[in-house]
Amino acid sequence: MTTDIDAATVMAKFPARPRLLALGEPTHGEDDLLDVRNALFRELVEQHGYRTVALESDCMAGLLVDDHVTSGAGSLDEVMERGFSHGFGASAANRELVRWMREHNEGRPAAEQVRFAGADGPLEITGAASPRQALTALHDYLAKGLGEDLLPCTAETLDRLLGADDRWTEPAAMMDPARSIGRSAEARELRLVADDLVAVLATQAPRLLATGSRDDWERARLYGRTATGLLRYHHGMADPSPHRVSRLCGLRDRMMADNLLAAAERGPVLAFAHNAHLQRDESSMAMGDLRVSWWSAGALVDAHLGEEYGFLAMALGTIHHHGVGEPPATTIEGRLSALPTLRCLVDPADLDPTGLVARMSPWFGYAPLDPAHLPRYDGIVFVRDVGRG
Repeated sequence: MTTDIDAATVMAKFPARPRLLALGEPTHGEDDLLDVRNALFRELVEQHGYRTVALESDCMAGLLVDDHVTSGAGSLDEVMERGFSHGFGASAANRELVRWMREHNEGRPAAEQVRFAGADGPLEITGAASPRQALTALHDYLAKGLGEDLLPCTAETLDRLLGADDRWTEPAAMMDPARSIGRSAEARELRLVADDLVAVLATQAPRLLATGSRDDWERARLYGRTATGLLRYHHGMADPSPHRVSRLCGLRDRMMADNLLAAAERGPVLAFAHNAHLQRDESSMAMGDLRVSWWSAGALVDAHLGEEYGFLAMALGTIHHHGVGEPPATTIEGRLSALPTLRCLVDPADLDPTGLVARMSPWFGYAPLDPAHLPRYDGIVFVRDVGRG
């Protein structure tokens, strides 16, 4: 059965409102798909009490976006330039999302405002950021709230251990583990320091919350998650084993899962990222002759939330400007393209899996749906064509 893509029909698929509703996309950079997301998020906010949208973008940079939509800090141009990673700030649909969120929040009390969260770590396909920003921000917060004598090291010691940032962002380290700083003596000590700082944040929570705001404390938790996650990731980059890339993919999605779960503590969240990051099944991809696999952020969140996690996979028919033409009739996308509609929400149970095969994409940037995953989708959002203007 097909239905319109609206909040009412989405919510009808679940016995209760999901605490975290995930909407996947099969490719990045297509505003047609993001327009569907934007319309759904507005209805979820206005009709079902959703309060946060979490995107596959740098969680630290995303703080600039959240500050803008909640308080008006910074201009829209500045936020789009500096508040997104992966080039997502150039998207007109992302710009419209931020503009609408700021307009919606204008004049509303904090408890009724919508919030923005970056779910990804400060990571790019070419490498990972230095942990400096997150570690120093966490240290500064704790030093201000508790005094430096309660902390495991001084700011000067932290700065010495971090050293020059270009040691952490060495481009060659992504392909050559020997070029990574992640298992140096300083990095090993920093992992202990970061763990101790996070422990202080947790054990001193009553005092910190009594003397400061909950928003500041939650932001410090983000600093702690990011610092420990980055140090763990850099340690993985220095791993010479054959499982290195699979482990790095898993560590990235662990960071995403932790950020999504933290956002869900505030109230219902719409998460938007690639299908491979949000599906319940194990994710995999080919890198040359190497096949890597890992448990996605969605699988990890599902393990924690159970029925409070919902996942809508997105499928598309054609991306002609990338050479993706009409799908074969024996694929999920082919079956959906035969429907008399351009956009719809489909119940996966209505798709007979008999004879279905995975679509082969001629373009590396698009990942079709896998028929083996159908039982673990709560719904499929289908868009027939993208990029036609």
